[in-house]
Amino acid sequence: MEAQPLQRASPPPPVHVAIIMDGNGRWAKARGLPRTAGHKRGAEAVKRAVESAGKLGIRYLTLFSFSSENWRRPLAEVTDLMTLLRYYLRNEVHFLHEHGIRFRSIGDRARLDADIVAQIERTESATAAHDRLTLTIALNYGARAELTTAARRIACEAAAGRIDPQQIDEAQFAAHLYTADIPDPDLLIRTSGEKRISNFLLWQLAYAELIFVDTLWPDFSNQDLQDAVGEFHRRERRYGATGG
Repeated sequence: MEAQPLQRASPPPPVHVAIIMDGNGRWAKARGLPRTAGHKRGAEAVKRAVESAGKLGIRYLTLFSFSSENWRRPLAEVTDLMTLLRYYLRNEVHFLHEHGIRFRSIGDRARLDADIVAQIERTESATAAHDRLTLTIALNYGARAELTTAARRIACEAAAGRIDPQQIDEAQFAAHLYTADIPDPDLLIRTSGEKRISNFLLWQLAYAELIFVDTLWPDFSNQDLQDAVGEFHRRERRYGATGG
């Protein structure tokens, strides 16, 4: 009997994928709908992305949900976004349990309403033991503020004599970031065709592959995520070790 050719194993998925979810407003405008409708459809896209990431074997998924600059949007839109956030925090815990997802939030919680902070903390606690996928939502997040806060904390520790300034290195600095307990992203995806990082994970994205897709976030599908992972696998990651 003729020997069958060996099947080539599929490459492992990126461990950590970060996504800038962009295009909710444009999706709604193109359909003559209020921006709130775009945000609601965007929330549905979040669930699709989370389910797809789990099936692909991605271990960490970080989504840029609300930036510290988003407070400048019209008050009615911000209010609608916070109402939507409350709804999903209250009603989607069963989804997290069902899929073995650990939930966490990064960003400055000081400006969020107390009931939202309390629900975030309850959800983090309730899902802490899950280990299939860690879903991190960036809320009231800005990378420059994160870096500034980390530097301030290290400076205070040095002033108190708990840290030798000469011993501060990249690992010690990273340990003071919101993401200290998870690996840096391997892949960043931004939807809607924009090609900016927009103050998102500036330290953590140092060696991530960046993929920009034209799809508006509410239309982001399982296939879009699979295609992005496929593009990631076609790239050679050098980490600065060799030239092009």
